[in-house]
Amino acid sequence: MGSAQAATLNVGPHQTYKTPSDAARVVKAGDTVKIKPGTYYNCAVWTKNNITIEGAGPGVVLTDTTCEGKAIFVVHANDVTVNNITFQRAVVPDGNGAGIRAEGVNLTLNNDKFLHNQDGILAADSPKSSIIIRNSDFVHNGVCLRACAHGIYVGHIALLKIEHSRFYDTQQGHHIKSRAARTVLIDNNIEDGPNGTASYEVDIPNGGALVMIGNVLEKGPKNQNHTTAVMIGEEGVTQPTPELLFKDNTFTNDGPPTDFVRNITATPAQLINNTFKGNAIIPLVGAGSVVH
Repeated sequence: MGSAQAATLNVGPHQTYKTPSDAARVVKAGDTVKIKPGTYYNCAVWTKNNITIEGAGPGVVLTDTTCEGKAIFVVHANDVTVNNITFQRAVVPDGNGAGIRAEGVNLTLNNDKFLHNQDGILAADSPKSSIIIRNSDFVHNGVCLRACAHGIYVGHIALLKIEHSRFYDTQQGHHIKSRAARTVLIDNNIEDGPNGTASYEVDIPNGGALVMIGNVLEKGPKNQNHTTAVMIGEEGVTQPTPELLFKDNTFTNDGPPTDFVRNITATPAQLINNTFKGNAIIPLVGAGSVVH
């Protein structure tokens, strides 16, 4: 006998399921949840594998409500895709309220927005997991209360890959903090702007491979850590670091003198054809080479 056909669950004020959480309670593996445009003061916990959750048009906003004291979407499931949804104002008492809390294996995001959350995305340790983010915006996320929250913060996963996305006006925390075995950043804008108070643009605290190609980065005048844009290994190098490549990036310093890359690992960093603008910048501190 063949398996049951996957279903599409429609969410909206005039649909079978009024809120995303209504659909989350009945969705089955393989299904697609389509959310009609509108603002939903709602959160959802997703436990079924291999599902897609997507906005059915522009203007799908989930705001101001969190589940399990964690996030607007808490994803316990594996192989989940989230498309075309805005997550905003996730706030919880411990300071780690996230647009999405990723606790399963493999999460893919396309064309999503994370606005004014404590964490944009917070991902638990999951050594076999990959998180792929494309064409998404992270604006005015981050805070430091009991601990620091960030634009994105992933624990020990296999891969974090971010492409064609924007990080802007992050507050206090880092734009991107990754403990992944491999972090790949391609063609992103990672900028403080005039009012951003972020610490590092990219933080790789335990080592791990890092590839950054074609990104535009800017450290602003209100940045709370003027020492470095990209930091590698400052919390202890506890995992293999086979590759550190920085190619064709543009970095502008609008604040006090700073380093572009500070490498505390023993792996030589390769800086190739990067462009530096603005105030004083040291391209590389630590092992490695700089080629223009």
